[in-house]
Amino acid sequence: MNAVTLSPPPAPRDTRAWLVTPALIFILALFIYPFAYGLVLSFQPTNGGSMWANYTTFFTDTSMWPTIIVTLKLAVPATLINVGASIPVAFALRRDSRYQKFVTTLLVIPVTLGTVLIADGMLTYFGPNGWFPQALQGMHLYSDEVRLTHNYWGVLISLIVSGFPFAFLLTLSYVTGIDPRLASAAATLGASPWQQFRQIYLPLLVPGLTMAACLSFVQAFSVFPSAVLLGAPAGPTRVMSIAAAEAAFESYDYSLASTIAMVMGFVQLLVVAGMLGARRFFYSGPVTGGKG
Repeated sequence: MNAVTLSPPPAPRDTRAWLVTPALIFILALFIYPFAYGLVLSFQPTNGGSMWANYTTFFTDTSMWPTIIVTLKLAVPATLINVGASIPVAFALRRDSRYQKFVTTLLVIPVTLGTVLIADGMLTYFGPNGWFPQALQGMHLYSDEVRLTHNYWGVLISLIVSGFPFAFLLTLSYVTGIDPRLASAAATLGASPWQQFRQIYLPLLVPGLTMAACLSFVQAFSVFPSAVLLGAPAGPTRVMSIAAAEAAFESYDYSLASTIAMVMGFVQLLVVAGMLGARRFFYSGPVTGGKG
């Protein structure tokens, strides 16, 4: 009887290789190539001159470089308000209940509407003839004309309305990931609610709050529709995105527009790097407390 030679089973195919290549192509096509193209284009001024001519124009033109300050004056307060207000709301709704599901579902609505529809609604309700100014005047709480649109405050309110749900959902996910038994153990040792928050919750939340603040800041810094529809594009709300749009579509100077976009990215990078660096002064252990 002939012996039968058994070959070893074939090695399982590594499916990760099939996922890595498309992911790299996706990142290259949507992020790296546009950035590299815009960076190179910013060093090719339309009117000739040195490779730094566009950057010299931006930082010497009094109608361009102040847009950095204007954009920061909108993005920084909006980020602080959104992240700061999301903390007490997330703590109040950290337990899984019908109220948490209802509020979470309700706050998803502004995210799905988008900034354009939010701005259109604000023009209807917060404009000079809207119900809110008329209600203030009808109750004799404010006698002069209430101006909440076509100025700085209109843009800031729109950034809060559109950005708060995003910050709240991120903060809620971090708060619910902290083991509540840590605070219970501290309470048995005589810690007050404020001491529990300051010494237990806050150090564990700092890494998550930092990421939420970074994402909220980047979202607010790129404001464009709200600054046009609810602000004064030629005045106090002429942000960097408006300057880039004017350079590209009014002056047809795409090289200068790319320069403004590069400066926008650099300013955002500085702020984000500063926030990520500041969190090292707090607790650097795991974000969660072992819940579950």
